[in-house]
Amino acid sequence: MLTINDINVYYGNIHALKGVSLEINQGEIVTLIGANGAGKSTLLKTISGLLKPKNGEILFEGKPIGGKVAQSIVKMGLSHVPEGRRVFANMSVEENLELGAYLRNDKQGIREDFDKVYQLFPRLHERRKQLSGTLSGGEQQMLAMGRALMARPKLLLLDEPSMGLAPLLVKTIFNIIEEINKTGTTILLIEQNANMALSIADRAYVIETGKIVASGSAEELTASDQIKSAYLGGH
Repeated sequence: MLTINDINVYYGNIHALKGVSLEINQGEIVTLIGANGAGKSTLLKTISGLLKPKNGEILFEGKPIGGKVAQSIVKMGLSHVPEGRRVFANMSVEENLELGAYLRNDKQGIREDFDKVYQLFPRLHERRKQLSGTLSGGEQQMLAMGRALMARPKLLLLDEPSMGLAPLLVKTIFNIIEEINKTGTTILLIEQNANMALSIADRAYVIETGKIVASGSAEELTASDQIKSAYLGGH
């Protein structure tokens, strides 16, 4: 579904991604783990069109998207839930969700997706008339995910969905990510909580200082001593 070949991305003089290659097959949950500043968010922003690669190629369902504008990438079926949630604070929950569907005009489908989002996130239904800025961190994360789903993505990019959430809520969010995947949405997940991410992922990549240094099935990486000591708090 997504193929990235040897992309390089710069912030000014900083070489943020160095020859990164990876692939995601339809129906998978793939996680990207790495320390802060390793290039994880940069990679998601490059895939979703917020940053342009200097070279290399990004193919989504076989079509090149590297350097395309973000809006046309969303239209092709790729949604990005950014780090830090970024909900529109002075708009209601319902208005935020409507914005997620702004490129669509299939009224019936949009109504069905509202229902689906409210089924996945009953709390959002309870708070649908409330201003988003008054929601808790966990509720805002649910809203950011719900808003992305309103675009009916084939591939969902999630950047640090558990950041700043209480452990119980983290579990809830991860259960919902699995639920979303079961309905047929492919997922690329970036997550500080590597244990949690590997527990739901099919495959994983490890990124260090802008380079992919390891990849394999989630089980292989969970069992690797090197990964354990670096990312999983083991020895």
